[in-house]
Amino acid sequence: MPTPDNTVSLLIGGRVHSRWTRYEIDSDLLIPADAWRVELGLPEGKFPAAVKEGAQVQVRIGSDTVLTGRIDDIEDGVEKDSHTLSLSGRDGAAILTDCSAPIFTAKQATLAEVVANVVKPLGLSKIRIDAATTRSSDKVAVEPGDTAWDVLVHAAEANGLWPWFEPDGTLVIGGPDYSKPPVASLIMKRDGRGNNLISLRRVRSMAERYSEITVLGQAHGTAVEGGKHALKNTVRDTGVAVYRPRIVVDHDAENTEIARARARKLLSDSRLKGFTLIAKVSGHRTSDGQLWQPGQRIHVVSEPHEIDGVFFMMARKFQGGRGLGRTTTLTLKEDRAWVLDAHPHNGRKKRKGHGKADAGVEVVDVG
Repeated sequence: MPTPDNTVSLLIGGRVHSRWTRYEIDSDLLIPADAWRVELGLPEGKFPAAVKEGAQVQVRIGSDTVLTGRIDDIEDGVEKDSHTLSLSGRDGAAILTDCSAPIFTAKQATLAEVVANVVKPLGLSKIRIDAATTRSSDKVAVEPGDTAWDVLVHAAEANGLWPWFEPDGTLVIGGPDYSKPPVASLIMKRDGRGNNLISLRRVRSMAERYSEITVLGQAHGTAVEGGKHALKNTVRDTGVAVYRPRIVVDHDAENTEIARARARKLLSDSRLKGFTLIAKVSGHRTSDGQLWQPGQRIHVVSEPHEIDGVFFMMARKFQGGRGLGRTTTLTLKEDRAWVLDAHPHNGRKKRKGHGKADAGVEVVDVG
């Protein structure tokens, strides 16, 4: 098969720019707004007229679109014998993280209705919900100060889903697809035969790992039913040998099932932080010519690490430039460890963190 083109280019105002001294393109499923940055020299000192802050951009590798967004920052510097230009920006999630959500109140609103109410006034119209079924929210109340991304994440989490942007600018509300086969095998053997990794680093951490997490919640009384206090659920991670307990009060946990889902999520967060593989490879594509992309599953064989298994790509970074070569850094996590539990939000408490699964977690109901 022909060698695919790996030239990194920006399409701005109908013109293509591709002569970079340095570039970086980041994508991470758990960090909103994929980012890019390029640098180039201006030997004639001419500043491209179409390059303005806020201008729409398509970032491409060869003929493949990697990211669709806008320019955030422009820097140009002049030294004794050089004039340089640096551009950086983010994808469609940028406006959602930067700007406040439209203020509205709705009852029995579907996920699609909530998403449309939040993102369409901000100029986003390409939306896809990857879920067989979704639930309606009893009440959605957006108040001043809520960012569009916060409201979007809460609506997605209530359905056990997560938002991200596709390279073409489509907002997707969905989750990982573990039915897809691995797209590549990364190999590091001591004798060097078949190796295709520049480097492989394994990080194992006890920080933010917990042997058990207990979530405490409560339900307010109604006209037909009294309030419930001391709602409680505990999950235990059998992979942590040291006793490291944590207790969390969650005002959104109005029954034991919600408390259980919240506890599973928090404990699985800690599992994801406890193990990471960071792989560096040449080029920006798999051996089959496919661009590396978060959400792919990768088979890793490393004799020094005694690893032979499938891992999930959570993030990747393309890097290169004049005289630097082209490399890609892949951030890999345990396969099937990122699964989203539905967690309705009733209050306005803002929380950090992302939904993940309970792989290897023993669930114990004690409430």
